[in-house]
Amino acid sequence: MPVGEPRARHLTQAFIHLDRLSHNLSLLQAQAGKALLWPVLKANAYGHDAAIVANYLTRKGCGTLCVAEVEEAVGLVDAGVRATFIVLSATLPEHAEALVAHNCEPVVCTFEMAAALAREAERRGKRVSVHLKVDTGMGRLGIRPEEVLSFLGRCAELPALRVRGLMSHFPRADEADKSYSLAQLARFRGVVETTRGRGIELSHMANSAAIFDIAGSHFDAVRPGIAIYGLRPSLTIVNRAVGELQPVLEWKTRITFLKEVAAGLGLSYGHAFHTQKPSVIATIPIGYGDGLQRSLSNKLEVLVRGARCPQVGRITMDMSLIDVTALRGRVGLGDEVVIIGRQGEENITADEMAAKLATINYEVVTCISHRVPRVVVETG
Repeated sequence: MPVGEPRARHLTQAFIHLDRLSHNLSLLQAQAGKALLWPVLKANAYGHDAAIVANYLTRKGCGTLCVAEVEEAVGLVDAGVRATFIVLSATLPEHAEALVAHNCEPVVCTFEMAAALAREAERRGKRVSVHLKVDTGMGRLGIRPEEVLSFLGRCAELPALRVRGLMSHFPRADEADKSYSLAQLARFRGVVETTRGRGIELSHMANSAAIFDIAGSHFDAVRPGIAIYGLRPSLTIVNRAVGELQPVLEWKTRITFLKEVAAGLGLSYGHAFHTQKPSVIATIPIGYGDGLQRSLSNKLEVLVRGARCPQVGRITMDMSLIDVTALRGRVGLGDEVVIIGRQGEENITADEMAAKLATINYEVVTCISHRVPRVVVETG
């Protein structure tokens, strides 16, 4: 049964299925073998609610979690999550105090940041662990492979700093052609070999796509993101196990108004849609303020009573319209409307919505607004 605020107070909700999260966790661990699983919870756990996901994952035995920024880690600590937080994005010396105070393990790729962390750790009588980012081909963050030994040598002069991990990242692991990723993997493997004996405990590189599709990329730990939430990293993954992922999130709302309208009536702002025949139009309390993007106007389908119904007119900030003419006499106020998820035999996915937006499923779920309550669904 759902656990959360009463349905009557929030007509538009995102339901988080923890049994599916557990299933995905087990599936990914089976793919990763002996490698540690470090789930990525950045961007509010890809729109799924970081506190909900983090608390559940730690109960399932995940002791290390990845976030993008120090503020995300601090928020989870304040929410009672007890884990090691790897901060994946670049930080500045001004962040050193918060990073050390909250026992984060930041990614570093500048000596200025390493030195700032060491100073703060020494001031607190602590030792800070960091993960050195190597740019093997992403082109975003990281030092060049040929600079690693020199960088480690400088870090060795900072007694309050420990380079615990060596890491890199794939930009093209989700493509069908893996030649670039394999060359990148070879570069990182070379760096790992040259740093043996330097006190580095862990090497990690694989994202969701690589976990499924790039043999030899798992090293000591893997960093699954989108796959934890049951969404495919891309449609080109060849490993059939990716088809066993179960989407964790369902997005639903309810009908708040119904009206019979004549043919030729313009609907919503700009009258970008006109009815072609006498129609039954329903209003639903969801719009671009909730993350249902305006560019989906007149392209979207939703589920009502197990049937696909077209969204019509421009999506507005707080409301949208759907054509339920096909359900005349069978549809009523308060009826459930599925934006993402299953109803009866029909299913609407984040991938379907992403295709209509010419984007990726990551963007669809991360754009669901904070004003949409996330409601935990626990089974068993």
